[in-house]
Amino acid sequence: MKKRTQKFYDNEELIHSPRGRMMRIMSEYIGPQEVFRKNKIQDTIVFFGSARTQPKHIVEQAIEKAKANGNDVARLEQLGRDLKMSRYYEDARELAYKMTSWSKKLTQGRRRFIVATGGGPGIMEAANRGAAEAKGLSVGLNISLPFEQSGNPYISRELEMEFHYFFMRKYWFVYLAKALIAFPGGFGTFDELFETLTLIQTQKISKHLPVMMFGNEFWDKVIDLQALSDFGTISPEDIDMCYRTDSVDDAFKYLTEQLTEHYLEEAPMGE
Repeated sequence: MKKRTQKFYDNEELIHSPRGRMMRIMSEYIGPQEVFRKNKIQDTIVFFGSARTQPKHIVEQAIEKAKANGNDVARLEQLGRDLKMSRYYEDARELAYKMTSWSKKLTQGRRRFIVATGGGPGIMEAANRGAAEAKGLSVGLNISLPFEQSGNPYISRELEMEFHYFFMRKYWFVYLAKALIAFPGGFGTFDELFETLTLIQTQKISKHLPVMMFGNEFWDKVIDLQALSDFGTISPEDIDMCYRTDSVDDAFKYLTEQLTEHYLEEAPMGE
């Protein structure tokens, strides 16, 4: 019997060729859309932040080990910095726990305000972990990178996705988001934060989308929005596009007030 000719959509050589790029892009649009639909997820709360931030107890163990191995001053200085930064891991974990516990009390038929991250370690892991500890769902929008494995163990398995294209990943960060929280981070965090602010400033995002910069000591040192206004490269009102805080309780209060005012017709049960 003659072998049937392969259908074009089953042709891996075509799909993975430059000519198949549009099909790959479309799959990273339709695929996540189906995942969110099947899991009845209406919207998300997105956590950005450094992949390098570690849990406090891990850093403390490393410090004890370094001390036991001798006086490596440079190593102890690095670990001292890591210990200071570890507070943001614990804060992201606690805030995700509180937001997830709050969102689970909502009774609107669909899952609201699900924690979403880039799926990696550090702040991303902390937020997924906090949601899991609250016995809630959380999303991990991973990106395939050379020599790096994404997908921390706290992502809800049915909500773990992997992207090839950064721009499609960022689309899904923003499309369902009803709030974004930027913890201290590096180039990736800055990219995600400033692209979002640009979309809001240029009114490409028309929905109400509160953006929070968590960690005053960090953000006050690395970003000077007032200077941008003084030089005339942004408008004075653009400075107020970000809400800054250093407190989990304040962050929780601000976020829940914003979400309730703009997106809820009812208060959570027990409130």
